[in-house]
Amino acid sequence: MANLQVVDQEFSQVPVIDISTLVSQTSNSDIVADQIRQACQDYGFFYIIGHGVDEQLQEQLEYLSRQFFAQDIETKLKIRMALGGRAWRGYFPVGNELTSGRPDLKEGIYFGVELEENHPLVKASIPMHGCNLFPSNIPQFRETVLEYMQSMTKLGHTLMAGIALSLGLRDSYFADRYTKDPLILFRIFNYPPNPSLSEWGVGEHTDYGVLTILKQDNVGGLQVKSKSGWIDAPPIPNSFVCNIGDMLDRMTRGLYRSTPHRVQNLSTSNRLSFPFFFDPNFNVEVKPIELKDIVVNDDQSDRWDKASVHEFRGTYGEYLLNKVSKVFPELRKTVLESAE
Repeated sequence: MANLQVVDQEFSQVPVIDISTLVSQTSNSDIVADQIRQACQDYGFFYIIGHGVDEQLQEQLEYLSRQFFAQDIETKLKIRMALGGRAWRGYFPVGNELTSGRPDLKEGIYFGVELEENHPLVKASIPMHGCNLFPSNIPQFRETVLEYMQSMTKLGHTLMAGIALSLGLRDSYFADRYTKDPLILFRIFNYPPNPSLSEWGVGEHTDYGVLTILKQDNVGGLQVKSKSGWIDAPPIPNSFVCNIGDMLDRMTRGLYRSTPHRVQNLSTSNRLSFPFFFDPNFNVEVKPIELKDIVVNDDQSDRWDKASVHEFRGTYGEYLLNKVSKVFPELRKTVLESAE
């Protein structure tokens, strides 16, 4: 691929890509790779259909999640994040998560890869590794979440192969260097109705990692920023919304830009969303990809936070802990600093 260049991210709707040939690994996957390249360059966001993730599994996950959030706060707090310790897992109430220092109008549960107490990373007290917290009073919740994460991890590997092809690289490029054993972070969020329209469910931000794969319910509320302004990314049946994180922006030196987005629940009912973050291994150092004939825009003045994603040096885990600790400053104080 030659003469790729960053274009202004001005668009009126998020593109939809059928990735069925990428999933089945047929000869037409080059066409999908081209569509991914265009979407990553021009939008930073795209829907996927033809992904192969079981629809009944998705429906079961949504049904059980609604059951959980319908409970009283005391019951939900039985799996609160403070009990998850350094694994950074569990439930948080509305207002306990911050975006750019401001409380979000949402509640949620944090999950990750399920690791037993005798796993080397857990025994070494590596943050964000360990056991999940599941509600004991909702049958099949644990099994459903773990099965869903397994399906999404497989999908993440498929999409990263497509992103590698879109950059003119071998399909195993990311797996060979960063994501063979990815850091998996999964969230289930519930956004209550916002009748005053005075607060954001989550404010303007970009995601930290490489790739986010989002399942959203049928309520809507996700908005994506283009040069011409904010546009809606409404639900499309049996689709996922994918977006680039800051680390892929860093790897491609700005060719693929992480795009700001936000959520506001304008409906009169609760809104569920299920962001799945497919990230580099905790211990790897993320480096720029050597891409030929690339004209990139490394000017960060137009970024939502005016920060550079290209200056950081260190492992992905170090980068992520610094970011997450700003989302939950109290948890950092009680969990991380006590071990320093």
